[in-house]
Amino acid sequence: MSTSQNLLLAGAAITTALMAGLFYAYSCSVNPGLNRLSDTAYVTAMQSINRAIQNPIFFISFFGAPILLLINTWVHYSQPLSSRFWLLLGATIIYLVGVVGVTILGNIPVNEGLESFDVQTASLEEIAAQRATFESPWNKLHTIRTLASILALVLVITACLSPREE
Repeated sequence: MSTSQNLLLAGAAITTALMAGLFYAYSCSVNPGLNRLSDTAYVTAMQSINRAIQNPIFFISFFGAPILLLINTWVHYSQPLSSRFWLLLGATIIYLVGVVGVTILGNIPVNEGLESFDVQTASLEEIAAQRATFESPWNKLHTIRTLASILALVLVITACLSPREE
């Protein structure tokens, strides 16, 4: 395998690992910590987090992973099809559907609903209702993308370790 192919594969592994790590950290520290907050503090914190995560560093990893996975899948396409190709294709599909798709079609619309909610003018009952509307669906969607990113990472690592059949 050429140096450029190694670098591409390493880039896919790194960006996928960064996203899996981010989602995992949320699952075992951020979400349980936020769960302990009052309704007002929870809604305010999630609004702040949802704004803060929209930054270039996050976007490079979030979108870099599927771009690099797609490129690697294409680079490793040859006849006969190798196990590395199939592993990368699986990682690409899982990441695109389970991370990008779930985020765009699920988490972002839920986040936008929370963003449009004005905590300052809402009653405590309205804030509690907003939290209930947001928290459970968001956490379920987050669990899907956490598992998908970890599975994609396992497939990429396995591809890195598998011999390229020529």
